[in-house]
Amino acid sequence: MKLLVRNLDRATTEADLRALFEPFGAIQSCRLVLDSETGLSKGFGFIEMPKVGDAKAAIQRLNGFTVDGKSIRVKKAETPAPAADSDVEDV
Repeated sequence: MKLLVRNLDRATTEADLRALFEPFGAIQSCRLVLDSETGLSKGFGFIEMPKVGDAKAAIQRLNGFTVDGKSIRVKKAETPAPAADSDVEDV
């Protein structure tokens, strides 16, 4: 299950994020989203956990948890909607 972690302090690192979720189970991937121009954190990231139960436990315990002075938000990441068919013309 892929989780979205928001409201992270800009100083929070990918290693910090991984360490926060590791007690809940195996982590498939951990990615902090960085600004392409500055290389600084945008304040959110994604965690993927292979076991749904572990991911749900992490959401329940960490949503609202304070990390580096900020109350983080953790939820299941939404799957983006498919892009509209570009071959269809407006009439």
